[in-house]
Parts: sequence; C-alpha cells; structure tokens
Amino acid sequence: MRPLRFCFLTTFYPPFNFGGDGIGIRRLARGLVRAGHHVTVVHDVDAYRLLSSGPDPEPDGEDDGIERIGLESRFGSASCLLTQQTGRPVVHGRRIRKILAAGGFDVVNFHNVSLVGGPGLLAYGSDSLRLYMAHEHWLVCPTHVLWRHGRERCTGRECVRCQISYRRPPQAWRYTGYLERQLHHVDAFIAVSEFSRDKHHEFGFPRDMEVLNYFLPDDPAGEPRAADPPHPRPYFLFVGRLEKIKGLDDVIPVFDDFPDADLLIAVDGEYGDHLRQLAADNDRVRFLGRVPLEDLRAYYEHALALIVPSVCFETFGIIIIESFRYRTPVIARELGPFPEIISRSGGGMTFRDTPELVRAMKALQLDPELRERLGSDGHRAYREHWVESGAVPRYLDIVRRTAARAGRPELVAALGDMREISESPSEA
Repeated sequence: MRPLRFCFLTTFYPPFNFGGDGIGIRRLARGLVRAGHHVTVVHDVDAYRLLSSGPDPEPDGEDDGIERIGLESRFGSASCLLTQQTGRPVVHGRRIRKILAAGGFDVVNFHNVSLVGGPGLLAYGSDSLRLYMAHEHWLVCPTHVLWRHGRERCTGRECVRCQISYRRPPQAWRYTGYLERQLHHVDAFIAVSEFSRDKHHEFGFPRDMEVLNYFLPDDPAGEPRAADPPHPRPYFLFVGRLEKIKGLDDVIPVFDDFPDADLLIAVDGEYGDHLRQLAADNDRVRFLGRVPLEDLRAYYEHALALIVPSVCFETFGIIIIESFRYRTPVIARELGPFPEIISRSGGGMTFRDTPELVRAMKALQLDPELRERLGSDGHRAYREHWVESGAVPRYLDIVRRTAARAGRPELVAALGDMREISESPSEA
C-alpha cells in the first residue's frame, strides 16, 4: 500500500471549531497520517470569526503532521454571506482551486462545506476521487439540525419559515435543483450513523450512503484509571455544549426530587444562563464550565452514568463512546442514533420520558454490579467498533471500493488488498 495524498475541505477545524464534527474530522486526519498518508486540511477562518464572539483561539501547539490551511480574507464575514446565499465559494474559490491543483491529491474529502464553499465546492478537485462525509444534516436541512423553528424535531419541510425563525436569510439556490446537480460530482457519500443515513433518505437525499462512525484514538497501553473521585458525592454526568436541543431542560428538574446524587454539567454554551436559572434553587446541580480534557477523564470514570438527553436528531453521539472508553454506562434518550449505539454495545439504557429516566438512574445507583456490567460491555464494544485502529482501515476500504467503481485502478492498487477487514462498512 503506497501513501495517498488526501485533502479535507471543511468550514470548521480545531482550534477554529465549535462542536464534535471538527474533532471527528481531526481524528480521521490524524489517523490517516499515523497510517502513513499525507493530509492537508483547508478550513474557513472567516466562518469561525463570524460565529464566535471572542478572540481567535490559541494554537493547540501539537505537531500532528497535518498540513493546515486557514482561509481568511479582507471581506471577513461578507465572504461567508456570499457563500451562504449563492451556494458557491465566491471569495475563496480561486485559492481553493490553486491548492487542489498544486497538491496532487489522490482523494478530496468534503466535510462541512456550508460556509467554505457550499454545493459549488463539490465540482472542485475533478482530478481526484471525491468523497463527502455528512457530519450534520445540511444536505437536506438549511439549518443543519432538523430542529424546526428552533422548538421541535422536523417531521416535514417548512424550510423558508424555519430559516426566518432562525434569523437566517433563505437560500434561493436550494429551490433550483442546484444542489442535486452538484451531487453528481461526488463519487461517494458517507454518513456517521445508520440513523443519519436513513434520515437523509427520509428527507429526499437521492444518493446511497456508506456508514462510518466517529471513533477515538486507541488507548495507550497500560493507562491507569483515575484514583480519586473529583466530586465528594455520587453524581451523574452531562458533557456537551449547552444548547436547548441538548435536552437538559428535562433533566435538571429531576434532581429536585432525587436527593441521593448530584448532576455535574461539563462544558458551556449560549443556553447556559437559562439552565443556571432553572437550577438556581438546587445545589445538587453543579455547572463545571469548560473542563480540560485531561481532567474530564476522572469525571467520566467516577460518574454513576453519563446522561445524554438530546431532544434533536443527532447524527452520532461521540460523548457516548467517550463514556464507554472509561467503562462508564450511558443513559440516553431513545431518539436518533442513540438506540443504535446502546443496542450494539450493551453499554447502557435508554429512556423515553422522565419516569423511565428516574428508573434508570436509580437502577444504576442501587446496583453496582449492573453498573459494572454495563460499563464493561460498553468498553468492550468501544474497543471493537470505535477506535482508530479499526475505523481508519474501514475508511480506506470505502476509498478503495469507491475507486474501483469510479474506474481508478491506480488507487485500488495503491491501497492493496483490504479483504482482512471483516466488518462491512455498512456496520462500521
């Protein structure tokens, strides 16, 4: 297998990112580099600045072997507005073409392209094999998240009114067939869960999709568990950006009548003030703010369970496999991809309403053996399905099979015989 040259095109990339999609993209890039390939990531600094109220983030300082190119222009946020309205990389298009022409890339992988170039970007890189990885539902939803009018899960299209409710200008190009025509430039599409693939098709996406879950780096050999609990009382843990769609409005009131454990909430977000007000009279609900990754591990390991109460259609659930990594069971809402992950792993429980949530919490607190068994099952599934050493070969197998369909024998030969991958990509 000879090394390949990959170019990732995405709106957000760490440290210029807000959510899990950027982290997932970086993990894939790093995994490919560790497998001996070259990766260039092109991301849009203008887009980050448009949506961030603070200064630019500090560089993470880690030399991971990835070439990073941040796009920025004198037009600033106007560049993003032009892309959002026209569906084309109006300002950065020429530079992107030059990067792709000069890079000699075997594979161009489009990720979150909404503000870096929109559907017009999909025609770029015609000399390369082209993949698209759907981290959100942007291909079928102008607001990306299928959360209609900012208050409910989307069950049918009301896109113009919905965009206005989000205070975003409607995108006329979505009603011209332009996106559908641009899809033909892409050789393969990838969803990050079976649920997300099915939801794309439910909302009219016309192309087949592979499935490749998010994953975590392989565990260092012999890594010891954290010894001391970071909190003096038993606790349940929530980790995630504080937004209405994350469902904490349903969880915080539960602790008004649950005196035997606390709720610890890690990370922050624009919805944090509302949630703090909701929890103002309950000292068993603690807001930790942003916890450094090296400290977050101890919170996972000593939690009774991770609670994942999202009320929207997530595409995956990366915090679930993070919890499994540390042998902590998960209590997740029976919605979106969560039942898929819990069923496959045996690493937790699902709930549909508050009484079911409370029953699951009591069961895990009162039965240490149940907690241990679910944590062990989740960890075993994590090691089997959601680590870099398994996921990167599955990704490369998608590349190989796509190259075979596209008539690119040189890429098939470069990747060699990958039949040793026993798990089919549809199950990855």
